[in-house]
Amino acid sequence: MLVLRLNKAGMPQEWIDVEHAAKLYCQNKVLFELGSDSIILKGGWNRNGLQSQLNLSSIIACDGKVTDMSGKVALTNRYLFRRDSYLCMYCGQKFSPKQLTRDHIVPRSRGGKDSWTNVATACQRCNHAKGAKTPEEANMPLLAVPFRPNVYERFYLMNRRILADQMAFLQSHFTQNRAWDCD
Repeated sequence: MLVLRLNKAGMPQEWIDVEHAAKLYCQNKVLFELGSDSIILKGGWNRNGLQSQLNLSSIIACDGKVTDMSGKVALTNRYLFRRDSYLCMYCGQKFSPKQLTRDHIVPRSRGGKDSWTNVATACQRCNHAKGAKTPEEANMPLLAVPFRPNVYERFYLMNRRILADQMAFLQSHFTQNRAWDCD
């Protein structure tokens, strides 16, 4: 289980392991908890025969400086393919990541940028067929408009094993009318 660490303003900061979360609890840096999922860590025994335990929430907000993560969404194939639900944005078929490529809508050879709003997931066949043309020139319309994920969507893209309460928290901040295949 990974714990979603928020800053004191409630903005996601990072996914942390339970050991790091336990350290934050023991240092009294956890300001508040969200969500319904939790894990109990059991420790040693005292002389009265009682075992120590620590209840960790799946979402914690911690004291410290507030960092604006809104503009820091790295464009990687892993995140791109997940953003597009592993679908080719031209033929609409689902593929494994090994069968997918990053297609530049306005080709780089024609001045297109390597940015979230100029890339789409494409299967190898469609990417080859489109070549150095725009979708209009190749008569291959896009099935969805490419977009730059917001900070909450970034944290969805980063973790494949999100708990239900973490997903509910993140989804409540997703851009409206955006179809996500929350696997």
